[in-house]
Amino acid sequence: MSRIRPFRPGDEAALAEVCVRTAWAGADGTGRYSDDAIWPEIFVLPYVARHPDLAFVVETGDGRVAGYIVGASDTRAFEAWFREEWWPPRAVRWQHPGPDDTSAEAGTLRYAAARGGEEDPVWAQYPAHLHIDLLPELQGEGWGRRLIDTLVEALRAEGVTGLHLVASADNAGALAFYPRVGFHPLPSPEGVQVFGRAL
Repeated sequence: MSRIRPFRPGDEAALAEVCVRTAWAGADGTGRYSDDAIWPEIFVLPYVARHPDLAFVVETGDGRVAGYIVGASDTRAFEAWFREEWWPPRAVRWQHPGPDDTSAEAGTLRYAAARGGEEDPVWAQYPAHLHIDLLPELQGEGWGRRLIDTLVEALRAEGVTGLHLVASADNAGALAFYPRVGFHPLPSPEGVQVFGRAL
């Protein structure tokens, strides 16, 4: 029987695998970039490093981690930490893309390098944010809702008043899912959809 439990040290490799296997607009991102490690170094590992108390996993009956939710209670502080401390020693692993590189990998690396450089008006009303991923074997069984409820409870305990997330505009499953669990769409840049939820 699968269950939700708090993140614990040692889960990182499993979280990275889930991240990669769901990275391509919800589909498997394995082999899409020159290095699969790009995905988790941006979208999951910094969260468990800075906010392990806001990370929860779905553990299957046979002991595998097959899904997770991670979050940051103060996006402004998290993004500043990502820009100043987390990303610089990791960015040297990958060459910064040139201006003519229009590949998806280049776009992701540019996104990482630019994080924390500009205030987003969404942060004022929805100061926390999350990332959530489930392997296909868990999808459609209510685990996404339960993970979000678990994180929301933890954020409320910290006095957080709003939560947001950003989904790829190509991820039809995610775009349909978030309104069902209390999020509403917000004005968004091209290619993504931002959702917010008051807590």
